[in-house]
Amino acid sequence: MFAQLENFIINVWFIFQGFFDAPLAHFDEFILKFVPFALFLEFPLYVLIIVGVFFYVLRRRYGLSQNVSYIPSVSCIALCYAEEDAVQRTIRSLTEQIYAGPIEILAIMDGAAQNISTYNAAKSMEKYVSNFPNRTLRVVPKWQRGGRVSSMNLGLTLAKGEIVMALDGDTSFDNDMVFEATRPFVDENVVSVAGNLRVRNVAASIMTKLQSIEYLISIYLGKTGLSEFNIVNNISGAFGVHRKKFLEKLGGWDAGTAEDLDLTIRIKGYLGRYPHLRIVFAPRAIGHTDVPVTLRQFFNQRLRWDGDLFYLYLKKHRSRIRPGLLGWRNSLMMLWTGLFFQLVMPFLIVIYTAYILIVFPPELFAAIMLFVYLAYLIVSVGMYAIFFVFLSERKQQDAGLIILLPLFPLFSFVVRVWSAIASLKELVQNAHLDSSMAPWWVLKKTKF
Repeated sequence: MFAQLENFIINVWFIFQGFFDAPLAHFDEFILKFVPFALFLEFPLYVLIIVGVFFYVLRRRYGLSQNVSYIPSVSCIALCYAEEDAVQRTIRSLTEQIYAGPIEILAIMDGAAQNISTYNAAKSMEKYVSNFPNRTLRVVPKWQRGGRVSSMNLGLTLAKGEIVMALDGDTSFDNDMVFEATRPFVDENVVSVAGNLRVRNVAASIMTKLQSIEYLISIYLGKTGLSEFNIVNNISGAFGVHRKKFLEKLGGWDAGTAEDLDLTIRIKGYLGRYPHLRIVFAPRAIGHTDVPVTLRQFFNQRLRWDGDLFYLYLKKHRSRIRPGLLGWRNSLMMLWTGLFFQLVMPFLIVIYTAYILIVFPPELFAAIMLFVYLAYLIVSVGMYAIFFVFLSERKQQDAGLIILLPLFPLFSFVVRVWSAIASLKELVQNAHLDSSMAPWWVLKKTKF
């Protein structure tokens, strides 16, 4: 048994070495090793992000100083549903912001009749908030549950601030978040700002650590780079910041699921006609959110997230993905990073893996998978190193994740395979109509 395993490993290693001895001798096999994983298609995106990050670093260090005299009034719409005592941490972190301007906290209680403990927890913070100047708390109960979108639109109607923040009721924030999130609005062309999210329960399990690496590379590093070219791919529903007047002209949030990406696409629908408008990512406006702790919880979350991507890109907004509405840059980026990477790539990976598993001998299959793993490990380590050196503001915490980087390519592979399953589920079952973000009777009444 052990002798067979030893021989298998030795054979795999010799085949792996052969890839580097004469990589072009069998050009068809060489292409086969790369095309399904589309490294040559992903590489330009990595370069674009890295260039954007360097532009950001140079602008931050040597550009004009921030306009500290701009202190607009801010309304924070905290969407609450079953957070219980966790909502108090959110309200406290918003109240204690180092910000001279007025901050209005609107805690919208969706389904308050069923979540009376969350409602009472928020109400108990009113006296605490009243002790701070320029801070107000209004707890708004929606006794009948209507979902996230109805809560956000209610908050938008009640909001008095010039700047509106849509926040999750269980997300906490650094105490300079409001200041950092409002800086981009000094530019009148900025209509929305995507806030930065870190994993709060990073120490809970290996799964939370791997998700933290994912957040740091895809959100912190990725959006920092893309923002420099005005091609931010999404404004997170847990932390989105908007100019209220523009949001009102847009009609607020649209009914349905995945309201964050839906709103982002609708905002980008104006960029073709008004190319001066901008969506900005604010790396230093940092919120902290809890992510799934177990593998089962993670799969359930991504089943909904990735299914919603399929629904939005290929069903609801497929007619919007054109240069006349989005502009050339955002149209190409949505086709590239949205449709291809998010929807097509997972199926290519599944088909490719199944093909080489069936067609090739086990040793060659293992050697190819080792080659692909190492390629993605190099990319992951390189991207994380750039983040760590140039962006990380919590280096001690982020250094602790480096040891798990060898697992990250495997984690990413599983995520992409699961994304294909989520897309199939949406295609067959219309899974977006079975979302926990709103009651079924609300989703059934929407156009889609």
